[in-house]
Amino acid sequence: MRMLFWLLLTGVLGPGTGFGQVKRQFNVENQESCRTVSLSVRANRGNCYIKPSQNSDILNVFSNQDAQSFSHNFSKEVRNQTCFVSLTLEEDVSGGFGRTISTRMFGQPESRSDKYWKMYLTDMKPYFLELNYGMGEAHVDLSGLSIRRLKISTGSADVNVGYESLENNIDMDTLYVKADLGTVKVKNINFSRAHNVVADVGFGNMTLDFSGRPLVSNRVKGSVGAGNLTIILPDNSVPVLVKVRESWLCSVSMSKNLKSIGNNTYVNEAYEKNPRNPLQFDLDVSMGNIIFKQSN
Repeated sequence: MRMLFWLLLTGVLGPGTGFGQVKRQFNVENQESCRTVSLSVRANRGNCYIKPSQNSDILNVFSNQDAQSFSHNFSKEVRNQTCFVSLTLEEDVSGGFGRTISTRMFGQPESRSDKYWKMYLTDMKPYFLELNYGMGEAHVDLSGLSIRRLKISTGSADVNVGYESLENNIDMDTLYVKADLGTVKVKNINFSRAHNVVADVGFGNMTLDFSGRPLVSNRVKGSVGAGNLTIILPDNSVPVLVKVRESWLCSVSMSKNLKSIGNNTYVNEAYEKNPRNPLQFDLDVSMGNIIFKQSN
């Protein structure tokens, strides 16, 4: 097992690294004993990017920060042919999370960070991927990767997730997305090949784009507290079944292509003709809003 962790501490992150220079900060090399990868990334602040790579390295992380501007926890071990990698990045933040809450809730201006992390994953290994973002922005492009399970959570960060060009190389078991105060947009969910999609919205905003024709059977479960969930539906040739449990404090807006069949259940014309293997939604909403839109 060869790691560059100590090298980065003494070299890449050593004295003389100036802000603005892009340097490789962390690297995890491939091993034959590693059949799958369980990768957990947490970043409290900044601009984070994840992209695919044809490099065999399990993880490569680059940044324009110096060693004094952040702290971190990094670990790696192999158990039962799975490589467990955990990376936590803590940027010094004045004002903290409480300030971000007031920014989101009351519209105060939020300072933008010019610091960023760029992370590259190999297309040669399947991943169990968990991403947690506190503040800032995140852009996640999983095109052509092999993601078995994906979990994304945001505190107040704005997160964009999707498949820009290629579909997931394997079927995904579960795509889990959580928005506490921030905004999450998931594009081209059909390319994820996820059999189960779970959406959890607190006070934030979430957009789920199902506009492409499903490549596998999809079941979507969602819970909305006081936030907003927007769902973009595929064309009317795809069977759609929607069940919503709502309260008198919420608002639910249905696409014109969905009609009620009773018991808070809605279907489209394609479902009435052929109800097999529909795109199925099972949603709960208390004080927030759910909007169904038709794809353009």
